[in-house]
Amino acid sequence: MALKRPTTFEEMDAVAAKYFTKESHQRGVAFKPRPDDIIISTYAKAGTTWMQQIVHQLRTGGDMDFTEITAVVPWIEIAFDTGLDIEGEQAAPPRAYKSHLDWNEVPKGCRYIYITREPKDIAVSLFRFSEGWFFETGAISIDDFVRRDILGGDTARGIWPHFASWWPKRLDDDTLFLTYEDMKDDPAGAVRRVAAFMNIEPGSPAIDIAIEHSSLPFMQTHAAQFDDHLLREARDAIAGLPPDGESNKVRTGEVGGHRAVLSDDLVAAFDDAWRERIGDALGLEDYGALRQTLANEKPKPPD
Repeated sequence: MALKRPTTFEEMDAVAAKYFTKESHQRGVAFKPRPDDIIISTYAKAGTTWMQQIVHQLRTGGDMDFTEITAVVPWIEIAFDTGLDIEGEQAAPPRAYKSHLDWNEVPKGCRYIYITREPKDIAVSLFRFSEGWFFETGAISIDDFVRRDILGGDTARGIWPHFASWWPKRLDDDTLFLTYEDMKDDPAGAVRRVAAFMNIEPGSPAIDIAIEHSSLPFMQTHAAQFDDHLLREARDAIAGLPPDGESNKVRTGEVGGHRAVLSDDLVAAFDDAWRERIGDALGLEDYGALRQTLANEKPKPPD
C-alpha cells in the first residue's frame, strides 16, 4: 500500500492512532522519576525544544554531540514508540525529559519547568508544524484546523485544561513557571532563571555558553539537530506517512504572529474560549492577565 499524507480529519485521526500508541503513553505516565530529574512540560509549540536545548547546554557546558535533541532529552510519552530508554543515565546530571502531559498525568516526584504561550500563537505554530507532515499541504485550512483541534479539541487533553492544571503549580519550589513571551523578550534572563533553578552558580561559564547555544541564529545553524527526524524515522512509515515530511522546529517564534493569520472571527472565538474555560476558573481575564500575574509573583531574576 502506497504511503499517503492525510487530506481529511478522519485520515489524520487514523494516522495519529498508529503514530502515538496507547501503550507508549501509558508507559510514560507510569514512569517513576528521581527527585532531581527535570521534566520540561508544555503544551505543544510553546517553546519545548528551545527549553530542551537550554537545559542540556547548562548541564553539559555546551555539548552539541547529539543527533537530535530528543536523543538526549527524551520525550517521556513517546519514548517506548521510538525505542528510547527513559530509565537510563543521560549525558550529564540532572536527567531531563520533555513532556506534553498536563499536571494530572505527568509523573510526580521530581522538578518541572512549565512554559505558557499565547494560545493564538500556539494555534498558528501547531498548524504550520503539522501541515506537510501530518496532513497534505493545502488540504486543510487553518480555520478548520484551529476550530477542531484547538478551540474544539479533546476537553480532557486540550490546551485549556492543560493550562489550568499547571497554573496552581506556579509558586511551588519544585516548579519553574515561565512564559514564552518573556523568554523572547529576555533570552539571557530566561537562561539565568533556568540555571538558578538547576542550582548552577551565577558565574558558571556554562551560562554564557547556554545563552549562545540557545539563541535563534545558533539553533537555525544546527536545525537538523532539532527537526524530529528520530521520531519521523521511527513512526512515519508505521503510521502510513511518506518519508519526506518537514518538521522544522526552529522558526522565528514570532510573538503575536497570529494577528496576520487568524481571522477576526477566530480571534473572537479564542477570546470567548479563554473566558469560558480559563477566566472563570482561574480569575484571569485574558492571557495578558496571566502574564501580569506571573510578573507580579515571580522572584527577582539572578544577576
